[in-house]
Amino acid sequence: MNSTRRHFLNDCGLGIGSMALGSLLARDGLASSPSSPRQPHHTPRAKAVIFLFMAGGPSHLELFDPKPELNRLNGQEAPESFVKGKRFAFLKPGAKLLGCKRTFAKYGQSGMTVSELLPHHRAIVDDVCYLQGMKTDVFNHGPAKVFVNTGSPQFGRPSMGSWISYGIGSESNSLPSFVVLQSGPRGPRGGASLWSSGFLPTVHQGVPFLKGPSPILDLETPPGISATQQSDFANAVRDLNLQHRNTVGDPEIDTRIAAYEMAFRMQASAPELVDLAREDRRTLEQYGAVPGKPSFASNCLMARRLVERGVRFVQLYHTDWDHHGGGENLDGALEKVCLETDRASAALVKDLKARGLLDTTLVVWGGEFGRTPMGETRATTGRDHHIDAYTMWLAGGGIKPGHIHGKTDEIGYNVVENQVHVHDLQATILHQMGLDHEKLTYRFQGRDFRLTDVHGHVVQEILE
Repeated sequence: MNSTRRHFLNDCGLGIGSMALGSLLARDGLASSPSSPRQPHHTPRAKAVIFLFMAGGPSHLELFDPKPELNRLNGQEAPESFVKGKRFAFLKPGAKLLGCKRTFAKYGQSGMTVSELLPHHRAIVDDVCYLQGMKTDVFNHGPAKVFVNTGSPQFGRPSMGSWISYGIGSESNSLPSFVVLQSGPRGPRGGASLWSSGFLPTVHQGVPFLKGPSPILDLETPPGISATQQSDFANAVRDLNLQHRNTVGDPEIDTRIAAYEMAFRMQASAPELVDLAREDRRTLEQYGAVPGKPSFASNCLMARRLVERGVRFVQLYHTDWDHHGGGENLDGALEKVCLETDRASAALVKDLKARGLLDTTLVVWGGEFGRTPMGETRATTGRDHHIDAYTMWLAGGGIKPGHIHGKTDEIGYNVVENQVHVHDLQATILHQMGLDHEKLTYRFQGRDFRLTDVHGHVVQEILE
């Protein structure tokens, strides 16, 4: 019997804990919750982040950064100086430059250039800051996604959402502080490591919401169990966990207690949250969302609903942006993912602005890297992974609207002005949330770790 009880105490919270970690108000002997709101390092401009992650590497050359000179040089072999000593995922020696056949035009007072593939983006160019000089270090998908999210290409480090949750806690006591939403035919390469809490307390890890009518595992009350019985069960488990914590002093037991309390609260809050039919018809049409139908559009609308309810970090992953050639080409495949994401991405920015939420919500759009100016031929011609130059955009949260920061060379290969490294982007996001990336540290295995490692600086030029 003792063995059974010990097993129960150790394991009873893990199923729900992995799916419903978040905030818990201080109670019943807990001095404070693992994710209670905490004071930031300085006054924040943003209260929440929505990261629209286009997994696979969107081509800046087809979307935001047209290069007439690249079109003129189409078919010529890339200069040796461009490829000597460089590592690519698949390009072979002698790869030829590949022009872009898409048409572009300038829009808004900012005069930002946008491709025909993103017609809805035209309406938000004066609300957005474009980073056209992005740079990263890692050229394979899985490690590159991990690098953007955790500051290291090695698996096992805490993700950005986890760092923010750890740094300032949660504003909601009925929802997790960090939520992950996915769309596309599969999950992103790297999987759960992209939203892992790493060596931080697991209360700070991201909670993936699933597709379909029951997006949160283990949340529904079993058939035949009344609300009173469910409450009694949660209280009994809490009391047992408190006894165990007081005996062994393991801080992860606080996480387990918080998980059960959060799950109990979410049983009341989650059904209303995920019911998009509560939105008016105009809003649904603006996003292109259909209640009950999983999509990137539905996830964007869900992201707005989450930040309205105090969630700190919402990350949306949309896959299939990897356009090498063959079935993954720069024609139909790229058009498909743009069609799936363009309207809703723009609608999110417009909707947040209309509701007065954009000032305090930082929206980030982009992937793990860009695409090469050289072509890669399989069944058709596409572009390989490119780490030295690509485009991302930010909106809201104290970022300059209608601003273009950075510039690439005449063929879009290198950054020639105002480079922004991934660590700089991470430092800037933390800064807007009131966190100093050099002070936000956690001691693990004898050293202090941080999201930006020993690198990064805040990009002051893009701040209001």
